[in-house]
Formats: sequence, structure tokens, C-alpha cells
Amino acid sequence: MYDSYDVATTAAAASFSITYLIVGLAVCIFSIVVMWKIFAKAGKPGWAAIIPFYNLYILFEITWGKGIMFLTLLIPIANFVILLITYVKLAKAFGKGGGFAVGLIFCSIIFLPILAFGSAQYIGPNGESAAAPVAYQEPPVQQ
Repeated sequence: MYDSYDVATTAAAASFSITYLIVGLAVCIFSIVVMWKIFAKAGKPGWAAIIPFYNLYILFEITWGKGIMFLTLLIPIANFVILLITYVKLAKAFGKGGGFAVGLIFCSIIFLPILAFGSAQYIGPNGESAAAPVAYQEPPVQQ
């Protein structure tokens, strides 16, 4: 009725499926931890990383200054460009340069943990520090 080939194939498929599930869950949990850490560095609630759509709202609040901008991801074709710009702005918001932004775009699985667990500090959207006081300058003296 069953030959050894069918049993071996079924066992191999089952073990592959279980391995794929375990690796997928590990990557998902790692991504949540990384985003949690990035949100916490930016002064946002870390638990927002586990809430769908709200995590995009917080990410866009960190990068663009306006969280509602995440709705622009609903625009076909433009959403790809906006996501690329968001990665560039994320690098800039943490004081990183263009090279790091390219790394975020092409290899985010490596560069997001570097951003999360590294020494980068959040300086605000567009790389402008909101906490830095503006120096007072005296008006010029007229003679």
C-alpha cells in the first residue's frame, strides 16, 4: 500500500515544515525585539512594536514627525518610494549618514539590530535635535 519512498518523502516534508516554522518564529520574535528597542530609544512605547499598523504609525512619527503619514503606504507604487525615504530618514533620525541608510535599505536584517543595540542616540526627525537649546544671540549694536 505505502512504499518506503512515500514515507520518507512525507517525513522529510514534515521536518522541513517544522524547521521552517521554528526559523520563521525566531525571525519574527527577533524583529519585534529590534523594533521594541528602536522605539524605546526614540522615547516611544516599546510595546507598540507588537501592534499592527500602530507600529507603522510610531515608526513614521519617529522618522517623519507625523505618524499619520503612514497612510501614504496605501498608495500603490509610491509606497515603495516612501518606504525607502523612511529608511533614509530613520538613519538620519539616529544621527547616521547616507552609507548607513543604504545599509538599512539593502540589508535591514543586519542594520536594524545595529541601530537598536548600538550606541546610536535618537536626535529627532530629519536629524534635528529637539532637546538642543537654541543659543541666545544679542542683537547687533548700532553706532
